[in-house]
Amino acid sequence: MMKKSLRLLFGLLIAVATVTTLSCRVAVRRGFVSVGSADNELLSGSAATAALNSTLLTFAEVDIGEAKERKEVEQLLEGNYGNQLRSRSISSWRRENHPEARPRGSVIGSIPIRTPKYFWNWHEFRRVLRDWYRRKRFEPEIMNELVGLVKGPMDRHYGFLNSDSRYGSCAVVGNSGILLQSEYGKLIDSHEVVIRLNNARIKGFERSVGSKTSISFVNSNILHLCARREGCFCHPYGDNVPLVMYICQPVHFMDYTICNSTHKSPLLITDSRFDLLCARIVKYYSLKQFVEKSGKSPIEWAPAHDGSMFHYSSGMQAVMLALGICDKVSIFGFGKSVTAKHHYHTNQKAELHLHDYEAEYAFYQNLVERSQVIPFLDDKFKIPQVIIYH
Repeated sequence: MMKKSLRLLFGLLIAVATVTTLSCRVAVRRGFVSVGSADNELLSGSAATAALNSTLLTFAEVDIGEAKERKEVEQLLEGNYGNQLRSRSISSWRRENHPEARPRGSVIGSIPIRTPKYFWNWHEFRRVLRDWYRRKRFEPEIMNELVGLVKGPMDRHYGFLNSDSRYGSCAVVGNSGILLQSEYGKLIDSHEVVIRLNNARIKGFERSVGSKTSISFVNSNILHLCARREGCFCHPYGDNVPLVMYICQPVHFMDYTICNSTHKSPLLITDSRFDLLCARIVKYYSLKQFVEKSGKSPIEWAPAHDGSMFHYSSGMQAVMLALGICDKVSIFGFGKSVTAKHHYHTNQKAELHLHDYEAEYAFYQNLVERSQVIPFLDDKFKIPQVIIYH
């Protein structure tokens, strides 16, 4: 009798919880519709806009993939790799290891990282991964630290002085096929600093994209591919050009650890606080466009954009980097056209689904016209002059 009573009570609790959850979802959706309605009798237009914006900010602050990333990091730090580190990515190291005589110990690809020869790699891998993840928190003040974190090492490498000040002008060169419809090469090269993305080829395209490169900005997938080459070669612009990289997957810290030891120029990883800030800004703009164009609730954004995989593009973060280290930012090769390829140097036609380029374009436009409406930035941060060249 007691067991039946407990079962009945437990079933009742589940039913109440289910009804409550559904009611909350309905309430949120109705609240969203009422806020967005032009006929709303309770809220004025400005109040409705403010309420909607507050809702979007709240949704943008939620990192859907946070739990998955935390688990991956914990597994890597504990030495429990699962399938994460089985990619055969570093061929030059693989050849040194003589696969026919595999020693005991944990193996990344075919790198026996726990043997004495490679112990430093394992130790350094854990250190940089742990430090990167520990810093991952929302601190918009990070924008004011980029001069010291990024420009400082660049200036020391190039032998420049005045590392405490920003560069006078920076060109961020995207990879859109629309670049081939212009001849911006000389204008791009006239900037003090030129930032290029993901090792895009420039030979043969100089008239449209220029030939000067000061910073090569890449995502860690690019370095992962470069790591297959002898000496981790990842320098299409020359050995002397520094690389700045953001991490797509925590496992790529092993590529960084091994390749960084052979790089003649700086190989810098973006601060995880900076990554988080970029992620929130892009998600806000994506949410905003989604609800305005579809009329749906923000709750429905994640299924439509594969929320756990959604990510900013390399171009967006390179622009954000330039905002922090430059007094004037010129943007080239961002945008698309029905008559242009997705990338000027490849035959790729489709866009990556995990990026929302339209949302990012709206962000760039706000940088030019209404920078005061951009969320999550520190009030003390001064956004430099931004020009978009179409």
